[in-house]
Amino acid sequence: MQATMKLAMWALVVAAAAAGAAAGAAAVEDQGLPTLYEFYTSGGVTEGLEAENRQFTLNGRPLSLFSGALHYFRVPPALWRDRLRRMRAAGLVAVETYVPWNLHNPAPGVYDFGDGGTAWSPFLDIVGFLRAAQEEDLVALVRPGPYICAEWEFGGLPSWLLRDPNMRVRTSYEPYKEAVRAYFERLLPLLAPLHFTRGGPVVGLQIENEYGSLGVDDKPYLEFIKGLMQSADLPGLFFTSDSPLASGDRGALPGVLQTANFQVDPEKQLNALERLQPGKPAMVMEYWTGWFDHWTEEHHTTTLEAFSDVLRRILEYPSGVNFYMFHGGTNWGFMNGANSDTSFPTYQPDITSYDYDAPLTEWGNYTPKYEAVKRLLAQHAAVELRTPSAPAAPARGLPAGAAAPLAARLPLGALAAAVPPALRASHAQPLPMELLPANGGAGQSYGFLLYRRAAGGEPVPDGATLTVRGRVRDLAVVLLDGQRVSAPLTSLQDLRGFGYWEKENASLQLRTPGAAPAQSLELLVENWGRVNFGSPDDFHQRKGLLGSVELDGATVAGWDHLSLQFDPAFLAGLSEWQPVALDSPDGVLATPTLFRVEVSIDEPVDTWIDVRGWSKGIVFVNGFALGRYLHLGPSHTLYWPAPLQRKGLNEVLVFELFQIPSDTTLRFSDAPDLD
Repeated sequence: MQATMKLAMWALVVAAAAAGAAAGAAAVEDQGLPTLYEFYTSGGVTEGLEAENRQFTLNGRPLSLFSGALHYFRVPPALWRDRLRRMRAAGLVAVETYVPWNLHNPAPGVYDFGDGGTAWSPFLDIVGFLRAAQEEDLVALVRPGPYICAEWEFGGLPSWLLRDPNMRVRTSYEPYKEAVRAYFERLLPLLAPLHFTRGGPVVGLQIENEYGSLGVDDKPYLEFIKGLMQSADLPGLFFTSDSPLASGDRGALPGVLQTANFQVDPEKQLNALERLQPGKPAMVMEYWTGWFDHWTEEHHTTTLEAFSDVLRRILEYPSGVNFYMFHGGTNWGFMNGANSDTSFPTYQPDITSYDYDAPLTEWGNYTPKYEAVKRLLAQHAAVELRTPSAPAAPARGLPAGAAAPLAARLPLGALAAAVPPALRASHAQPLPMELLPANGGAGQSYGFLLYRRAAGGEPVPDGATLTVRGRVRDLAVVLLDGQRVSAPLTSLQDLRGFGYWEKENASLQLRTPGAAPAQSLELLVENWGRVNFGSPDDFHQRKGLLGSVELDGATVAGWDHLSLQFDPAFLAGLSEWQPVALDSPDGVLATPTLFRVEVSIDEPVDTWIDVRGWSKGIVFVNGFALGRYLHLGPSHTLYWPAPLQRKGLNEVLVFELFQIPSDTTLRFSDAPDLD
């Protein structure tokens, strides 16, 4: 049946469904309205989401495509349903999610879709997430990548791709395509049975992601991705997303719906989209509800007035909309992405919080934007459907006390001694993380790498000049005889100096901690997050020491490499804990140190770990990597959700590089500090 005939036929259905319904955003459980699935599947399903004649239809019936982004890997699985219900209560009919390749395929031939038995596994049950969305009366838009951007580590690409010295990601480079094919052959068969036409929630799939902004003309690569989806018996609807004014049709394919990404100037962007594909329904795949944050910057926000004005104009255009983000969630552990820039600082790692100033906060609470969304969507929906009541605000509070004493510590030397043989390697020159033989030959992806000059080298005299001939990626702490001799990170301007990414061939004059020359030389390097967006050159992102190390101009040969990944098994096996004592009255540490804190919790409830008084590091709770912190802000707390707590005793570990509070306590808060 022609789409125009369908619209005419269903106009009566739409009118009947809306007749007598109260305007506005009040709960409608008692109005006798159908649920989304009742309305769009009654009489049987014959087709999925279609984009013809300026109107989206689902199973032949008009659909106002109102969607929200929620990344299942950024939200504890126990909270998926709660967040999805809040979305449906706002009048959204769809949830949109990316799929992170790096987590689902952490090593060649190794896959985890919720059954991998790791700390990440519960977060990776994509089938369970999509089924939960369906049960909460939402359909789903899935963006499987393989590249996702998302302010996520390496844009979701697995770091083991970088073991290939000729790797060209997001192109038709054959080894890259083979890696994508192997991954998609495991992922896509999970999605195919979940398509709407087969009784599932999936109504649309994106091909790649913002490809028009990459600056590469490789349409065969996009056709390759599309072909993989078709080979997996996924019927579509397929779409691409870019900013139409900037990218035109560079990231588009014939016959594939183009969608728009932007925050301002909706008419200009949507008019540009109309020129690219006249007669098609308009869709904003990313209406940016706020923005993300880098360390050392102020927290990004957009005003309610500006947000509401642009949303109103999108809906009046008329256009469908996907809110990016509707609920941001958290960049757990080492998973934050980063940006690059041509001016200082040229490398900009993202903070742990992905709050995004979205309609739902990082911890799921409502903001004024939520109410604006609910009101405006109700005014523009083509079909009135039943929505649930909005759940109450999430409970929050403190553990048994507002602070807990530091119970024990392990200095870097003790941590290094616990590194297992499989995560140790010796080479003549420093190797980056990705080229190490660790993890079954996949290399080291995340965490810290300790470079230790092999035994037998000449002592290091006081006043010697240490030079990294090349670059540090991304932060280096220098130690002589186990004592830190490089400066702590105290200000943004420190990033211009030795030990950071900004300066090539940087040097440091060494001061030995004792009267005699130092016997050991170590450099502890942190991967602070791979860049997730940019040009092809931005995706050459090996981490660690990229170059050689010199002492007074002579190259140092012979290095032991110890991978500090801080996985749960490593943390659980640590022993020989030492009593806590201040290395200096103001809490400045002589060496990077892991601290243990025992926290008693009567009833798990959302709380925040307050890291004011700490300098730079990462926190682990009950073996799970919670996230990084930095005293330069904008975030000074880490969200500790109730599902990651235990009733009774909880173990919190803090790996600090430079300085701890002088009262040797870890404090908690019942609200975030994000400014």
